[in-house]
Amino acid sequence: MLFFNSTISPEEKFMARAVELAMRGRNRTAPNPTVGAVMVHDGQIVAEGYHRFCGGLHAERECIADAKSRNVDMSKCTMFVTLEPCNHHGKTPPCTEGILEAGIPHIVVGTRDPNPKAAGGIEYLESKGVKVDQGVLEEQCKDLISDFLCWQFKDRAYSILKLACTIDGKIAGATGAQEAVSCPESFQDVQRLRSMVGAVIVGGNTLREDNPSLNCRLDPLPEGFSQPKAVVVTNHLPQNHDELTLTTARAEETIFWTSKRQADSKTATELKNKGIEVVALPCCEKGLIFENGFKMLRREHGILRTLCEGGGKLACSMTEQGLVDEFVMYQAPRILGNALGRPNFAGSGNTLISEATDLRVSRVEQSGRDLKIVFKPEGQ
Repeated sequence: MLFFNSTISPEEKFMARAVELAMRGRNRTAPNPTVGAVMVHDGQIVAEGYHRFCGGLHAERECIADAKSRNVDMSKCTMFVTLEPCNHHGKTPPCTEGILEAGIPHIVVGTRDPNPKAAGGIEYLESKGVKVDQGVLEEQCKDLISDFLCWQFKDRAYSILKLACTIDGKIAGATGAQEAVSCPESFQDVQRLRSMVGAVIVGGNTLREDNPSLNCRLDPLPEGFSQPKAVVVTNHLPQNHDELTLTTARAEETIFWTSKRQADSKTATELKNKGIEVVALPCCEKGLIFENGFKMLRREHGILRTLCEGGGKLACSMTEQGLVDEFVMYQAPRILGNALGRPNFAGSGNTLISEATDLRVSRVEQSGRDLKIVFKPEGQ
């Protein structure tokens, strides 16, 4: 993570390291939250831990185990943890009990736990004489659990929108020809994104122009990995479905979101006969309404996260419908300079900057020669 504030405090540096550790577990912790922790003594990090996978040790207990292996005297340490320690029995014992058993006198918490079952850890520790501070890098720590919040309070999959563009916001040239915009390192990072989602979503134009496979191409693939489903959003089901990768090689892993009229068509029947799922979504004057699709992915397929890699129109529609929880943009240090180049977002009726959708920057990282910027909706 890149920090542009040279006056960042030591406490923020320690919590930033806990955030960095937490991100390592994001791929395997679902449906648990992503959490990181560090142990500090005399201004130095002496032990670290993070929640590695669902059912495994929580970050606090991982950190305590690391401290024990290093013979650290935890009675003289402060633990920094991104999320309030849990105070209930789940697949593992309460982290609050582990902290008390270790004799840690001081805990710094990034953000409170929004889950009522797990909340109350701060008050419990304080009642036992542990000093607890909270709110260090709170926004970054909340961002770590934004997917968890979606699963807890919304009945749908968490939605990530991937963007790869030039400095002037172009995802392709004027002809729409398929060309790499970002660098090889960013391509690999996108594959890591694909490895942590249950579905990759594109629009009909992307299907027709690129004939994508939408599979994860990491080598090697994670142990026990299943390829994400492919979701195509279109008002026009493909007539040439015998020529497309998704509708031949990946038929049973492919879903079409379309209008009721298209879902009742002969083409839809042909697709269904191949094992492809065709889902009719409600429509409005601007096109398909996607929310039911995201709810269906969660309810019927158990999908917790999705990655949209569609074109500008799909990106714009999803944003306007409030169905993007995380924007991941790979900005290449390149300038096309052609007004006819295809933009990141297209199709909005907005004409003034005052009508624009406001986002906030969550993280900034280097990705090879590109800049990777993660945005969140304003107010989230």
